[in-house]
Amino acid sequence: MSDKNAGLSLAYRFRWRLTWLLLHVAGPATLPDHLDPRRRMERERAARVARARATHQVA
Repeated sequence: MSDKNAGLSLAYRFRWRLTWLLLHVAGPATLPDHLDPRRRMERERAARVARARATHQVA
């Protein structure tokens, strides 16, 4: 499994990609990074992967 997908289920990754693509096509045109929903999703996903890595290294 790729490092960027560590700890993420197939269903989560599918739903995440679909939501991200829909926001890319039909989402807001231009927003600052702290307000952009796609950037927020990317930050949340990175936090999930970091948590999974930390959990895996401890165990």
